[in-house]
Amino acid sequence: MSSCHDRHVPANESVTPEAGVSFVMPVLNERAYLEHAVASVLAQDVAGPAELVLALGPSTDGTTELAERLATADDRIRLVRNPAAHIPVGLNAAIGASRYATIVRVDAHSELSPGYAARALETLERTQSANVGGVMHAEGRTPFQKAVARLYNSPVGLGGGAYHGRTNEGEAESAYLGVMRREVLDEVGLFDETIRRGEDWELNLRIRQAGHRVWFDPSLSVTYWPRESWLRLARQFRATGAWRGELVRRFGRRNGIRYFAPPALVLVVALAIVVGVLQLTGVLSGIASLVASVVVYGPLALYLLLVLAVALAPGGGGLRQKLWTLLVLPTMHLSWGIGFLGGVLRGARDTVDASRLGTRNTPLP
Repeated sequence: MSSCHDRHVPANESVTPEAGVSFVMPVLNERAYLEHAVASVLAQDVAGPAELVLALGPSTDGTTELAERLATADDRIRLVRNPAAHIPVGLNAAIGASRYATIVRVDAHSELSPGYAARALETLERTQSANVGGVMHAEGRTPFQKAVARLYNSPVGLGGGAYHGRTNEGEAESAYLGVMRREVLDEVGLFDETIRRGEDWELNLRIRQAGHRVWFDPSLSVTYWPRESWLRLARQFRATGAWRGELVRRFGRRNGIRYFAPPALVLVVALAIVVGVLQLTGVLSGIASLVASVVVYGPLALYLLLVLAVALAPGGGGLRQKLWTLLVLPTMHLSWGIGFLGGVLRGARDTVDASRLGTRNTPLP
């Protein structure tokens, strides 16, 4: 490929896609992870030309400077600006500047496994699908991050989506990241820029409604590195829940039933607090108090037993990781549920994933 002195390209560059693969990656405050993510992309062996288009948000941790150094060192890397910092805006900017007929979405917090792209392209062709995705396999370094990663990989943590634990290949509701045909994206429209989280689910809904196939292939694996602190995790899950609530407002029961479990937990906890206050003040007593205790505290006790069982189950790591699990699992569920209820009741509005802002990460080894 020819090199150019200015590695930044306009997002609205008019191109006719040709045979080849364009990897697209939105980036914001990912200095600790970007180099590893980029290396995993550049190591992919695909037939024909390939490029990586990075959509750079206004990072404050040196990410932009690192991306520019990487682009200078390898002319397969191209840069576009994403001043809004929103993921779907960045994805659309990168896709708009891309040159090839197959789009592979990549996350800066992820690393593609060797042979990922070649296998995905084979599956895309074999199944005649419009979008193909695989397994999101979370990994961690610290006891906290390992606890989060274990719950990401468990249906108890994130609700059993196909890419968190399904093992059989077949049609799917959505695809993690996604290897997509550019012609289908042009047909149905790119990512909806009014949706800040869950934009992939909404895009795949439109793809399926247009009569195309979304496919899950468990042989495809992407390593994902979760947030590194409790506060960042809680912020991430609250924002994700808020946007799922927004999607429920827009699309109703097209959303799976599993999305309603965390908000149900939040309501049970709130009801338990109310019942407890009424019992302590004597407003609720006698048979009514006993019935309320069974109805409200019973499900809550079962949930706490579930959390304890997950923390103590084999494969839960050392003592510190087990202790973190006791905190992380309720944090994921309650933060997501609180965000969901807010999103359903008043809409997500301008909710953003604050965990991506102003980060100070330790580089990966």
